[in-house]
Amino acid sequence: MAKAFLEITLKIAPENRAKAGGVYTKYRSPFLSSTPGAESKDLLVRTEDVQVLHGFDSKANAESYLRSALFQKDVVPALKPCLLADPEIRIYEHA
Repeated sequence: MAKAFLEITLKIAPENRAKAGGVYTKYRSPFLSSTPGAESKDLLVRTEDVQVLHGFDSKANAESYLRSALFQKDVVPALKPCLLADPEIRIYEHA
């Protein structure tokens, strides 16, 4: 079971949600197979925003992912054209 969660909340216009979903799909498998401590990745779609919830074995690994090449050089540039505002990023530890 995940001990930490990285929640990234994205403001995305309805017409760009399919493109953002494609980014999620494209990088889900590489995230799970190559990110240290990664345990899960889920896409949560709401009327007001889209959230990506990442499960990790530790808070340290969640923080490390935000500095990783996969996140910085692949995911962020792919999502940037879809965003209406800067993402909200939170890390939670499992109690």
